[in-house]
Amino acid sequence: MSQKGHKRRLRPSQKILAMVSSLVLGGGGVVIVAQGAFAGQSGRSAPVTATIDCPDVGDKLNNVPDQVRNEVDANLAKLDTQVADAYKQLATGNAKADALLGGLKDQRGKTISSLSDTIGKAAQRPAGLEALSACEMKQAPAADPADDPAVAKAAQGAPPQGAAQQGTAPQQLAKGGPARSDFVAIGKVKPNVKKPAARAGGSTGSFAVQCGRNENGHFNPDNVIVAPGVSNGAHHMHDYVGNKTTDAFSTNNSLAQSGTTCTNGDQSTYYWPVLRLRDGKAERDAAAPGGGQDANIGTILKPKQVTIEFKGNPGSKVTAMPRFMRIITGDAKSLTNGPGNANASWSCTGFENRQLKDKYPTCPKGSDVVRTFNFQSCWDGKNVDSANHRTHVDFADKNGNCKAGFKAIPQLVQRIVYSVPPGARFAVDSFPEQLHKPVTDHGDFINVMSNGLMAGAVRCINDGRACR
Repeated sequence: MSQKGHKRRLRPSQKILAMVSSLVLGGGGVVIVAQGAFAGQSGRSAPVTATIDCPDVGDKLNNVPDQVRNEVDANLAKLDTQVADAYKQLATGNAKADALLGGLKDQRGKTISSLSDTIGKAAQRPAGLEALSACEMKQAPAADPADDPAVAKAAQGAPPQGAAQQGTAPQQLAKGGPARSDFVAIGKVKPNVKKPAARAGGSTGSFAVQCGRNENGHFNPDNVIVAPGVSNGAHHMHDYVGNKTTDAFSTNNSLAQSGTTCTNGDQSTYYWPVLRLRDGKAERDAAAPGGGQDANIGTILKPKQVTIEFKGNPGSKVTAMPRFMRIITGDAKSLTNGPGNANASWSCTGFENRQLKDKYPTCPKGSDVVRTFNFQSCWDGKNVDSANHRTHVDFADKNGNCKAGFKAIPQLVQRIVYSVPPGARFAVDSFPEQLHKPVTDHGDFINVMSNGLMAGAVRCINDGRACR
């Protein structure tokens, strides 16, 4: 589970006001400029923004009966919406910090109580969740108008190109965003990738699936794993390949009946947050939920290449995944939750022995940005999902071993390559209060392979063959 780092406790009003030098962006969002904090390369103070840090209730739920899980998930999605709405009020300067946090605590308290009552209908009512209703303010480096066109245009009171025609106000377009300190030149990063050595009895093969690059334009801000039945449950836009119909309202039956973009008939759904240029231009979702309404702005980058591959385990054979297994890797709320569940891997072509978790890479000329998702490869042998969508699967240890009671399954590895213009700023879509930080990157997967196709993948992997 996520582990929070030690925090210096201040009253919310102190956190917002203690270091304030000035406010920039006018109506385009609140960016607090801190004196002496986050000094940039020039030595001057860098912009700091305030965001909202709330305990992650869903991460604490280890045992939710199946018959009430959808209702619990709906309440968890409501908590996310409450935080997103509060952040929007904060970013537009329409609320005082203490009043905003007080109102948010009341809202969350009612929802958490309802969630607890729902679990209590089918099992013992969980104790202590109401203590998670209070939130606090958190400071983080913010986008700098000097090198972020989206922020610069909002600072001047001008909507991004194309936004006026779509009815998008400037204040919707520049809340938070990646800071200069969120980027690092990949050449300055030391090689840090270590792979466990294969041992006798290991499975060294691989099974690759060709599913395209989302040429059919399958986008939505839903998350059918975490928030089934809730439109805009993610509050950020997802890129999809594989299953053609996946949205918040998909069921196992609808997924099994869907077409696929995968050439081998794999109906699995593979999805991740889109990557956008911070170019000040309005995308087609500039006025839509998950897009501009949730502070996700700029041109959506189409992947140059998407590679989907299932790999083996260095010390044991792998067993088949059950159909409809759900796996999430990474944590979309890592900025506020802490890095305990973060699993972002950012790099550049030609430098992939150097992986970044909490920084975006600046790639040299001729090199492309790479996102890699290494999914959990150990399974409890029983459940296709879990209440917090994590505890039914786990990562192998540094030697490739699964913990007691878990067995090795094919490890999904997704590699997504983007051609980014030289010097351009970019950012991953995120929940608005997560400020598009690189550490929040994550991937989602629902296995809808037929049993026969999965069995073939397992044979390839266990036999040491590379099947494509």
